Amino acid sequence: MTDLHVQHIDGFGTVRVRPLDPEGDADVIHAWVSDERAAFWGMNGLTRDQVAEIYAHLATLDTHHAFLATKDGEPAALFQTYEPSADRVGECYDVRPGDLGVHLIVAPAGPDGPRHGWTCALLRVLTTYALLGLDRRRIVVDPDVRNVKAITRFERQGFRRGPEVVLPEVDLPDVYLPEKHAQLAFLERAVAFPQ
Repeated sequence: MTDLHVQHIDGFGTVRVRPLDPEGDADVIHAWVSDERAAFWGMNGLTRDQVAEIYAHLATLDTHHAFLATKDGEPAALFQTYEPSADRVGECYDVRPGDLGVHLIVAPAGPDGPRHGWTCALLRVLTTYALLGLDRRRIVVDPDVRNVKAITRFERQGFRRGPEVVLPEVDLPDVYLPEKHAQLAFLERAVAFPQ
């Protein structure tokens, strides 16, 4: 797969962002979303093939995209983007031109344990890609209100907390998402990259 974004961070390494291969990356992604720490991702209990099917369906959409970020060649994060106006989050706030919704799950810590600065560095690369590479004005995230760790991490990266909202249930032939109590947060391009 072709890299869409490559960025080197001194003291961290080189991060590459490429489209997710639903079948080829399924083993890695399934391991991440099946982990207990990923409970808020909503895929605990799904089989590898079910996860691959979900991402194969996502790959058919023009409004939602999935990417794999690697650090020095090793899988590091699953990054998803979406058009808020084509997503249930768009029913919960006033979508502006240039908004981009994102979801992120970071690879679990390896055998050496947690890596200081890991998530911060990955978020820096992924926000650079979303805001500059995709030429967006603002990122919106919608973590579960109980996911205090994610909310705190986004705020440390410059996201400003928005309203708590209830994302409505989605029950379609190809997609089922239960109702979600979410904390919206926003990162303006002018905040992340001041002139």
